[in-house]
Amino acid sequence: MKKILIALLAVLLAVPAQADEGMWLPVLINQRIKDMRAKGFKLKAEDVYSVNKACLKDAVVLFGSGCTGELVSGEGLLFTNHHCGYGQIQRHSSVEHDYLKDGFWAMSRDQELPNKGLTVSFLEYMEEVTDAVLKGYGEGMTERQRDSVIKVNSQALVADAVKEGKGLRANVEALFYGNQYFLFVFRTFKDVRLVGAPPSSIGKFGGDTDNWMWPRHTGDFSIFRIYADKDNNPADYSPENVPYHPKKFFKISTKGVKEGDFTFVYGCPGSTKEYVTSDEVEYTGSVSDPKKIDLRTKRLDIMKKYMGQSQAVRIQYSSKAANVSNAWKKWQGEEKGIRRMKTVEKKKEYQERFKEWAKGTRYDGLVEKLETLYQKRNPYFLAYEYYNETVRSIELLQIASTVMMIIKNKEAKDAVAEQFFKDYYQPIDEEIFVAMLKAFDSEMSDEFKPQYFKEKLKSYGSVEAWQKDIYAKSLFTDKERVLALTKDDAEAIKNDPAYQMYDAFYKWYFNTLRPVINDVNSQIRLAYRDYMQGQMDYEPQKQFYPDANLTLRIAYGNVKGYSPADGVYYSPVSTLKGIIEKDNPNIFDYNIPQALRDIYAEGGHDDQPVCFLATNHTTGGNSGSPIINADGNLIGINFDRVWEGTMSDIVYDPSVCRNISLDIRYLLFNIEHIGHAEYLFNEMVFAD
Repeated sequence: MKKILIALLAVLLAVPAQADEGMWLPVLINQRIKDMRAKGFKLKAEDVYSVNKACLKDAVVLFGSGCTGELVSGEGLLFTNHHCGYGQIQRHSSVEHDYLKDGFWAMSRDQELPNKGLTVSFLEYMEEVTDAVLKGYGEGMTERQRDSVIKVNSQALVADAVKEGKGLRANVEALFYGNQYFLFVFRTFKDVRLVGAPPSSIGKFGGDTDNWMWPRHTGDFSIFRIYADKDNNPADYSPENVPYHPKKFFKISTKGVKEGDFTFVYGCPGSTKEYVTSDEVEYTGSVSDPKKIDLRTKRLDIMKKYMGQSQAVRIQYSSKAANVSNAWKKWQGEEKGIRRMKTVEKKKEYQERFKEWAKGTRYDGLVEKLETLYQKRNPYFLAYEYYNETVRSIELLQIASTVMMIIKNKEAKDAVAEQFFKDYYQPIDEEIFVAMLKAFDSEMSDEFKPQYFKEKLKSYGSVEAWQKDIYAKSLFTDKERVLALTKDDAEAIKNDPAYQMYDAFYKWYFNTLRPVINDVNSQIRLAYRDYMQGQMDYEPQKQFYPDANLTLRIAYGNVKGYSPADGVYYSPVSTLKGIIEKDNPNIFDYNIPQALRDIYAEGGHDDQPVCFLATNHTTGGNSGSPIINADGNLIGINFDRVWEGTMSDIVYDPSVCRNISLDIRYLLFNIEHIGHAEYLFNEMVFAD
């Protein structure tokens, strides 16, 4: 009787995922389309995902290695975020041509700038391959044998998927911790050129202060074009390449949005962990996030001090500072959100119910097993995170290790060295060296300090003395000496103090931390495979969505404001008026172009929309994702979440979890009034 009551309680307590929550696989769109249409969506399932005809998926790309982009013309024109294209914009910038500060607009095809190493990938198709991946696996096999079976079968599936067709690549992904497997087949294009980008005072308006916040007034977009060979196939960069003609591109809607409107995000969310236990959440919110926030605060303070003193240094470190800052601020919101939602406590309550239900089943003892494994892993993992955030952030050590690896592999190093020194300012690195090693010394217990570190610190007497000596003696502070290195200089590099420091810490990590972390993590992953299946068995009526893993997903909801605190309500749309209210020529992040001030002063633009909020479940990787209306037309570009909802990677709160999108009308406004590149409109198709 007790078992029956527990099972009944589980059913009553389980709540199916709400429409606003979830990152759903497009191939399974039929499972969601009824709910989407009930919420206002007007298209059919095959308009969203199909392998037999052109559909919306064919207008979406994985941009680079961690963003999303969308096609908006039959000539390969592509929109993504400014921060997604920031690295490319920065690499094309110099004091003479400061595209970060002034923006960039190609006024003809021959002015579009190539970007070495930048790729975009279209999903050709996805399919479940669980049975094929596990073929040959049987009862009694060890985990190592299971992994071998999966590896061999996956390689065969990938080889078969890419055997025909230029630019094809494929990979098999484990979903639900290895309870399900999907094959994803992509077509990758390597010739992607920069077409346009607003000044950073528009594309990054508000900087770190406004990042993750609402109201937001950031014109976070950049424009690229995909090129192909004469047969429309992927090809390396060549002046002979022509604009790519996609199977599908988005029509653009200029009707705008209002509260309650249906919205739909089609993108490549990076990583979530919605189904972990309280132990993982507690480590994240109470240990990992606070420690990393403190370390990154120190680094950012140092960078900003020097960036504020020199335009050249600002250009050199803009992209670096942005990369450090993005996670730094996200972690702050995540930590607060976990605490505010009492996520640890709720997870523990759920686990207690699960444990009662699991008694006498194969899931009995799983929660306790995970708790024990986390207790073993966490001290080692914290030491790894400190190593990663401190020692590995020192640029001198980075270039020393990179050059050694290149020379060992007999590859050309000059381009890497040129790029490194183009964006290197030694005083920043020296100050970060001191700050990070002091933090490592004060926060790490003696057990987790490498012997090399303890001996060096004792020898020098202080971190400052160590810093002065290593930067005075290392050859990696001098560009010409680095360029002069050859494969015959490997021994000299081994004796360089910067390389020796890198090597000593890396060996400590590799021999001391990594074996324990890898061993325990493999046991944790194995336990989660069972725990994930256990959760599905415990709540059979619940619709589970797989954690994000940078594969194409669907999220949908509606335009909606929110209340972050008592007595406060944020409406879901921001306007140009708000930019003018924030404008401050004395603060770099709020110093808008004079042209924007002049346009506003002329009148008639008070209500020019800039950004809007919606309830779509997004995360990193969704940056640049198209925001689509009920008719399937482009109304915006996703670029952020609100600070109060950044814990949605772990737990979704419908009251405050909001994604922030650039209103497509502000992008068009900038093309016309700031870039004066209205010719681009001629290749777009407007739905209304």
